[in-house]
Amino acid sequence: MKGVIIHAPRDLRIEDIAVVAPEAGQVRIRIAAGGICGSDLHYYQHGGFGTVRIKQPMALGHEIAGVIEEIGEGVSHLVPGMRVAVNPSQPCNACRYCHEGMRHECLNMQFIGSAMRFPHAQGGFRQSLTVNAYQAVPVGDTVSMGEAAMAEPFAVCLHAGKQAGSLLGKRVLVTGCGPIGALCVVVARLGGAAQILATDVADAPLVTARALGATQAVNIAAQPEALGAYAADKGTFDVLFEASGNGRALAGALDAMRPGGVIVQVGLGGDMTLPMNLIVARELRLHGTFRFDAEFQLAVDLMSNGLVDLKPLVSATLPFERAVEAFELAADRSRAMKVQLAF
Repeated sequence: MKGVIIHAPRDLRIEDIAVVAPEAGQVRIRIAAGGICGSDLHYYQHGGFGTVRIKQPMALGHEIAGVIEEIGEGVSHLVPGMRVAVNPSQPCNACRYCHEGMRHECLNMQFIGSAMRFPHAQGGFRQSLTVNAYQAVPVGDTVSMGEAAMAEPFAVCLHAGKQAGSLLGKRVLVTGCGPIGALCVVVARLGGAAQILATDVADAPLVTARALGATQAVNIAAQPEALGAYAADKGTFDVLFEASGNGRALAGALDAMRPGGVIVQVGLGGDMTLPMNLIVARELRLHGTFRFDAEFQLAVDLMSNGLVDLKPLVSATLPFERAVEAFELAADRSRAMKVQLAF
């Protein structure tokens, strides 16, 4: 079969990969759709991110969905032909954090399409992938394969929503409206937020944010003082989802946060300098958020039950043979939100 393999920055190739027969407790899935994530773009553009670097050829991709083709011994709840979203997380279920119910913080996590460990955990941009049966989550008949492949980033944002606590009736600010920020808008709407203000430095992502439920959308590059009106009387917003990973976006939003507000830092962009006096004086609560666990099943259930429509996020789908073109498109925020590959 063929796969999409990264060798070095901007050295992305379509190459042969061996088909892996499922062992006991595993299934082999014919991949139908795969979404290009920000981390995939970092591997493509820079060969990695932070201290994580490609040290061997690696199949990219962890936002994937497909159809079960083959099942291993002992698998009874899945059958060939079943449509599934693939959970890329493979916690060890043996370390202290797994035992404490924090499997997303597993000390021995294997995460599909990640170069964090060596040998690397090969990714899902391939024509078929063999995984543990528990990683294959059945999706409803009304959910397209492209939507099913959105389960992973949606789960990330559902986990971020959990860090924020109740959103019912809250005033929510989302800074950065790429796919993750846009999905935070979806989470805020699902949670019953009374107001959702989305900001970005480009117009195109804000159109999508509105389509997904933002009550207001502001291009902060064109209107740099737009948040000033929300700073009166010690601020307005109860919750901030900071999804850009840009330190200036976080610092620029804090004046608009009311005392006791919750900041959930979703985006990654390196170390930041924070106005600690303001955070202390307003008793703001800063939360990190990392991956997901049970939220993956929740993401699939919400889509399968028709409670969310994530189709507006998928801006283009290209055959996997045109992966280089797809990655270049995904990097252009003026033309694309979420770009997916079809297998």
